Amino acid sequence: MKIAIASDSFKGSATSYEIAQWLEEGIHTVIPACDIEKIAIGDGGEGSLDAVLQSGFTSLSLQVCGPVGNIVEARIGMKSETAFIEMAQASGLSQLPSHKLAPLTATSFGTGQLITHALDLGAKRIILSVGGSACTDAGAGALQALGAQILSVDGSEVSHGGGSLIDVVKIDLSALDPRIDGVEFILASDVTNPLLGPMGAARIYSPQKGADENQVDLLEESLTHFAQLSSSNHVATPGAGAAGGLGFMALTYLHATAQSGVETVLDVISFDEKIADVDLLITGEGRFDAQSLSGKAPMGVLAHAQQNQIETILVAGQGDESQAQAAGFSALYSLTSFESDIATCISNPAPLLRLIGQEIARMHI
Repeated sequence: MKIAIASDSFKGSATSYEIAQWLEEGIHTVIPACDIEKIAIGDGGEGSLDAVLQSGFTSLSLQVCGPVGNIVEARIGMKSETAFIEMAQASGLSQLPSHKLAPLTATSFGTGQLITHALDLGAKRIILSVGGSACTDAGAGALQALGAQILSVDGSEVSHGGGSLIDVVKIDLSALDPRIDGVEFILASDVTNPLLGPMGAARIYSPQKGADENQVDLLEESLTHFAQLSSSNHVATPGAGAAGGLGFMALTYLHATAQSGVETVLDVISFDEKIADVDLLITGEGRFDAQSLSGKAPMGVLAHAQQNQIETILVAGQGDESQAQAAGFSALYSLTSFESDIATCISNPAPLLRLIGQEIARMHI
């Protein structure tokens, strides 16, 4: 019997690879000879780079500007002329010093530096994986790092962060890196929100980045002003609101093509080839709920499994079994079914995942 394990990370708890390792250990206690293929995956958010690096991309590190001007060590993946950039590496919530949120001043500048580095390496195709960002600056910081000047009334560059965009009077592209025109950019994200409005970057996502009600209003006004100066027809394009509006910048100034994050990652890692001969597929995520049905990693995995007529089991920290089965999974195993204390599930998932591995194996002997 051959089993493939392709789980998304459990955010704040375990990586994709760790989950696969612990499930494998549990399975092997029941079926020692079981052939197991561990496949790291992601949905375009944090952890996607790790999945790509395990599929043949080379990891390259450099120091860049973090979300609040702090210096951070960030990685990108390179394979031939394709670069994979995970925005969270440079501009993510995880890169905030002491995890102190900065809703008005956090910048995407470091992400622009990663793009520049990819251009320096000769990339002709750049995949932007944009989940987990700390900023709501419409990608203005990244645009500055690529050579654009975003100017205030006195001719000086505006300060970093979405809160300062209200002061912009001119976006000068005369020094924008000319190599951009020769590169195919892919915006990989599960977010389909527009830039502005009640479902936009400020209203929906900036509160998660620390913005209070007044700051949300300011950010909405600032993004609206920046969009007007950009003279872009991408304000309402699905995905423009991704990563605090970096999606808008990528669509407008990099002429990026928006794609499903999970589909992009699965394509990059040649997922269909990896599961071609498996008998059972296990996927998972930290919490399976209604949101999971739209673009999250397990649903992407399930779609590919169904195309190959492979039974698929879902493993989650928390989830509703009837909802999982209605989605098409043959079964759901949740950590909370074995341990009622959610804090324990998050802090120590290994023994629970080993138990789940054993249960799955017993059902398939």
